[in-house]
Amino acid sequence: MPAIRPGARGAVISGWGTALPEKIVTNDELAATMDTSDEWIQARTGIKERRIGGTTIGLSVDSGRQALEMAGLEPSRIDALVLSTTTPDWQWGNAAAVQNELDLFCGAFDVNAACSGFVYALVTAHGLVAMGADRVLVIGTDTLSRITDWDDRATAPLFADGSGAVVIESVDGPGQLLGWDLDADGSALPILQADVGGTIKMEGQEVFRRAVRIMVDSAEKSMLHAGVHPEEVKLVVPHQANIRIIQAACDRLGIPIERAAVVIDTTGNTSSASIPLAMADALETGRVQNGDLLLLVGFGGGMTAASCVLRWGGGVE
Repeated sequence: MPAIRPGARGAVISGWGTALPEKIVTNDELAATMDTSDEWIQARTGIKERRIGGTTIGLSVDSGRQALEMAGLEPSRIDALVLSTTTPDWQWGNAAAVQNELDLFCGAFDVNAACSGFVYALVTAHGLVAMGADRVLVIGTDTLSRITDWDDRATAPLFADGSGAVVIESVDGPGQLLGWDLDADGSALPILQADVGGTIKMEGQEVFRRAVRIMVDSAEKSMLHAGVHPEEVKLVVPHQANIRIIQAACDRLGIPIERAAVVIDTTGNTSSASIPLAMADALETGRVQNGDLLLLVGFGGGMTAASCVLRWGGGVE
């Protein structure tokens, strides 16, 4: 992907929000209905519990409203809404439904790039700002529990529901986005997919192998475009698919996993929501300061990949 052109209009994240269903499902509860155990699940995935419930539109409204409130913006000031989801409530119009619930007066559209979708949407939103939009609401939401086979121990422990949102606002001078990469390998579609009306099917070992490779490749491209090196990255915010995938990707990038934002233990794999949920947790626990370099990177069914490098707060050193 091309590097950001000099002089392009920039933007920064000015607010964020999250939404998780109230219902918590623990590994022990899953073990009561299938041949598995808490130890088996944690050892292979890093997941202890996950949240189940809600609708894609409802969770999106909740996280989006929080992001607007943190940014201190009235709904009328948003110029566009980009909703990333692979589990829409309706065949079309999901973003428009969220727009209506939030009392926005702007264009609204869905993006479906599976677990890479939030970064796809975030890069798209920055493109809208570069073309003249002042404020864009970006939401990543999935309700994967609705397309999970709860009798399949290979997939049921992984997937969950949640939502994360950010507001990006235009700024004078350099913005936060320093480099980005969007990628896809359609030949890998069969290893992680779901038929319309069906449930998630996954070839676990092959997904692991390809996911690590495509995540690392995308992350390296984004860092190259941004002109930064792994040792300069303060925090990696990876897609929360599997702790072993996160560890392997960090190892290959030369970034200690201690510098990764990890929430998979309590959220499970929430697809489009996983990166904004992990980023929000890092922000709220004081792990990010102005000027820090963040590397957001994910992979998803398709097989898609996406990454970007942000300098928190924008500007230059």
